[in-house]
Amino acid sequence: MIDIIKQVVKIGGSLFPKYAIDLAEKLENTNSVIVLGGGEFANLIRKYNEEINFSEEVNHWTAIDCMGIIAKLVNDKVESTKLAFSIDEVNKISDEGFTPIFIVSEFLRQEDPFECSWDVTSDSIAAYVAHLLNANLLIVTNVNGIYTQEPKEPGSTFISKIDATKLLTFQESSIDVMLPSLLLKFGTNCYVVNGKYPERVLSLIDDNINDYNFDYTQITGD
Repeated sequence: MIDIIKQVVKIGGSLFPKYAIDLAEKLENTNSVIVLGGGEFANLIRKYNEEINFSEEVNHWTAIDCMGIIAKLVNDKVESTKLAFSIDEVNKISDEGFTPIFIVSEFLRQEDPFECSWDVTSDSIAAYVAHLLNANLLIVTNVNGIYTQEPKEPGSTFISKIDATKLLTFQESSIDVMLPSLLLKFGTNCYVVNGKYPERVLSLIDDNINDYNFDYTQITGD
């Protein structure tokens, strides 16, 4: 019988390498599937685009390819993970007792659910995967969650819970621009949590852990 995927854990590229690898190890036996961000590789595509102005399509797909690069590097260091290239492989690998790391490039080329835009990053892609798997979504990043403005800015205030509709009015946050719209479309929620502390992530996904004495943000879209 196939193990049910309980959550999609999107690990931000900002956590690569050390924190991303450490968290991937900690997710063993949690019925999770991992989607990795493109990190500095994708940021280089943005930088080059500012200089040369590539097409939206090329920007979109090369940034997604960057997600695959980091996925392969993390998988190389974690014995409990295996690479998956389709939803069927995600379920098969989970059933075998490994944690799937989903390389989404070919899957997305077949599904083609998004317009080519910098508004769509690994956050939105992970939300789409979670929707297909009927799984919870955790966005794991290098800050505690959502703030009223950049966390280091004077007067910045942490937000523990926010409606996705309200988040649509934010010009910038620790998630991508498209994610709130998708949460509303799918009628679902997600958590944003700091992946530098793996125990925080585990607290949000393990029913046997009831320690929530830390900052995280719940985004509600239902």
